[in-house]
Amino acid sequence: MSKKKALIVTQEMNPYTALSEIASIARKLPQYVQEKGMEIRVLMPRFGTINERRHRLHEVVRLSGMNIIVDDDDFPLIIKVASLPGARMQVYFLDNEDFFKRKSVFADAKGKPFKDNPDRMVFFCKGVIETVKKFGWPPDIIHCHGWMTSLIPFYLKTAYKNEPLFQNSKVIYSVYEESLGTSFGKNFLEKATINNLETTDLKDFQKDDKITLHEGAITFSDAIIRGSEKLEDDVEAKLIATDKAVLEYKTEEEYLSAYMEFYHDLLESEVSSS
Repeated sequence: MSKKKALIVTQEMNPYTALSEIASIARKLPQYVQEKGMEIRVLMPRFGTINERRHRLHEVVRLSGMNIIVDDDDFPLIIKVASLPGARMQVYFLDNEDFFKRKSVFADAKGKPFKDNPDRMVFFCKGVIETVKKFGWPPDIIHCHGWMTSLIPFYLKTAYKNEPLFQNSKVIYSVYEESLGTSFGKNFLEKATINNLETTDLKDFQKDDKITLHEGAITFSDAIIRGSEKLEDDVEAKLIATDKAVLEYKTEEEYLSAYMEFYHDLLESEVSSS
């Protein structure tokens, strides 16, 4: 019997970036899951704060060369890879000079979020899906970490719903306290409408005039993990109202085994329902 495949998509990961608790979870989880017998692929942005020489990143020419359309403009997607220190695992980095070359991650030196964060997010989320298609590697589990990944569940259930590679994928979204959605303008919905989507398809990503990234991701995911102990009130309300499987917050000592069990439960539910 072939190994189950888990795709980890994260906006940060030790030792490359470390802005929040996501970095530690995204570092430990793939190695643990791999050691428990699953195949693993990890994808993240190649932010300009990542030292390519120190971490020995190099371009994967066979995967690079695609163009990703964002807001009617074409942006080249470059894929780089590095071996994760202390683990027998590789991490794939999505790069683009316009979006990721700057020497800070989400905000400028004064702490003001970059105006093009929505564009960077759309580029990354669509780029992840197109990269996995180029892998030709059908994931059983797709686990997204952080607001920058929040469009992936939506795209998989809409624009890519007929893509054979993802037909059996279970999408998990780990929701954390952080989100930059409040800094996004009203034109975010237009930017996020890839392929033949309409802005009305993104209605769950907006409440009144507020962009609600976590709530949108929860709507389109198959299951949710509470990654932070405390969440915003609107996100709490969404979690309470959902009928999807929700794994409650786990401490640092608990989460690895709990996440693995959650994966297995999702995969078993797929088998029993088919």
